Amino acid sequence: MIPYGKQDISKTDIDAVVEVLKSDFLTQGPVVPKFEGVVADHVGARHAVAVNSATSALHIACLALGLGKGDWLWTTPVTFVASANCGLYCGAQVDFVDIDSRTYNLCPEALKRKLEIAKAENRLPKVVVAVHLSGQPCDMSAIAALAEEYGFRIIEDASHAIGGKYKEVFIGACEYSDITVFSFHPVKIVTTAEGGMAVTNDEHLASRMALFRSHGITRDPSLMTGEPDGPWYYQQIDLGFNYRMTEMQAALGVSQMQRLDQFVARRHELAARYDELLADSPVITPWQHPDGYSGLHLYVIRLQLDKIPVTHREVFDRLRSHGIGVNLHYIPVHTQPFYQSMGFEEEDFPKAMAYYREAISLPMFHGMSESQQDEVVRALERSLL
Repeated sequence: MIPYGKQDISKTDIDAVVEVLKSDFLTQGPVVPKFEGVVADHVGARHAVAVNSATSALHIACLALGLGKGDWLWTTPVTFVASANCGLYCGAQVDFVDIDSRTYNLCPEALKRKLEIAKAENRLPKVVVAVHLSGQPCDMSAIAALAEEYGFRIIEDASHAIGGKYKEVFIGACEYSDITVFSFHPVKIVTTAEGGMAVTNDEHLASRMALFRSHGITRDPSLMTGEPDGPWYYQQIDLGFNYRMTEMQAALGVSQMQRLDQFVARRHELAARYDELLADSPVITPWQHPDGYSGLHLYVIRLQLDKIPVTHREVFDRLRSHGIGVNLHYIPVHTQPFYQSMGFEEEDFPKAMAYYREAISLPMFHGMSESQQDEVVRALERSLL
């Protein structure tokens, strides 16, 4: 089976983890801050907070922005459920904005129309989560202009996008957002096994996220009520969580970050080759916006179903039967039973549903060989007949 995604672990990565295992600290040591610094320096952010998953990063980002009961969070339906669930964790209500048919990201024009209606109904969002699907950045300047006009805060869900750029600036610099979140799951561009990070240029937001990451506990006397009883003293000043990243994960992340540019460059080589090999096939290959440089976590095609004699499901099943580990990113969140119980209907977001009925993610990972890619394309061509 050729997987749709796969980590690339070197001896240097392994040695970095082993070194931590031999050290005095397996958690809450010096390597997590080092990893935070490496990522922040690379993307151009002032602050970084490493956590145990991107889901945790989304949660503490929402909390730091003050999202709570009575508030609204909006995001795209074409994403993993975590981009929406983070709002529910905070007691907020969640809604969605339909996608752009070319980028598959949240559509600024649809967002503008929805904001106009929401303003009249007095239910404007407090937070909009802009998801950079497949690694391609959203139209952040347009979204930021709407945030300025309507007063909402922006989280960039860049779980697919580390190493990518928007208007020649690394995603994560937070030029158009309050907070950016990265994922380091094994199929992502770089990995810490499980792990995530939130980056920001706002010192207050960074401090709040660090507090929520670790039980709401502080050892900083300036944040405490009264004087510390002694050097052992700490106070819980808010309700937080145990979302900490381990030293082993951080060591793997520091090592992996040394190859980030190489990882992304190789993905671009593979994508360009896919584009060429599939040029005459009845599929739509990923369109890349000229303002963006994608991290290319995923290579998503859309089947031109009116030009082939088989169904979407038949193509998917045939590819799997040929040993090609295709996937579908993502089932629109609003179609999940949990969200349908809130009143969402499938056709509330027609462009998202059209995407879902045609999309297939082809294998894309750093260690993929050209012969494996040729095998994927041959299997796809057979499956379309």
